[in-house]
Amino acid sequence: MNWSDEELIAGCKRRSAKHEEFFFKKYYGYVMGISLSYAKDRDLAKEIVNDSFLKFFGSIKNFDEFQSVKSWLRRITVNTSIDFYRKNKKIREQLEINEQTEVFHEVNAIGNLAYEDLIALLNQLPDDQKLVFNLYEVEGYSHKEIAGRLKITESSSRVYLARAKAKLRELVHTHLKEYAGR
Repeated sequence: MNWSDEELIAGCKRRSAKHEEFFFKKYYGYVMGISLSYAKDRDLAKEIVNDSFLKFFGSIKNFDEFQSVKSWLRRITVNTSIDFYRKNKKIREQLEINEQTEVFHEVNAIGNLAYEDLIALLNQLPDDQKLVFNLYEVEGYSHKEIAGRLKITESSSRVYLARAKAKLRELVHTHLKEYAGR
């Protein structure tokens, strides 16, 4: 069947298993793509996907027909990723670091990397750095918003971002050297 989003949402609001199944199948790839940008591996991404859809179906009554299904799903998935991070976060020292950050020269080599290469490089970052990088650079959250969501200081958010960028520059440089040597 080829139901519109409006029909799928209406069916999901009625708790129709068939509508929920079709909605899940239609948006699985979209939600998985978002989840993969926050998770280290596919298994963790699947957990985030499943939790995101459970939250979506659990809050479907609050869906406003004037909002975009994709933007609502994206928000739920990002929030679920943050919740997952917080829930599974091991005890870490709170960084008490000055606002100092080093100035780095931009590496304009990203165009030479494939999407899969970029994801593999991002997955090499520590969880906290990857999460802050995605929230700031991909989702557009401010350091204040990130600090509030992750229960860290704004300066810690800035440090995690600076470290993520520095590590990515190092990884890109290494990757390009390996690529050139082939």
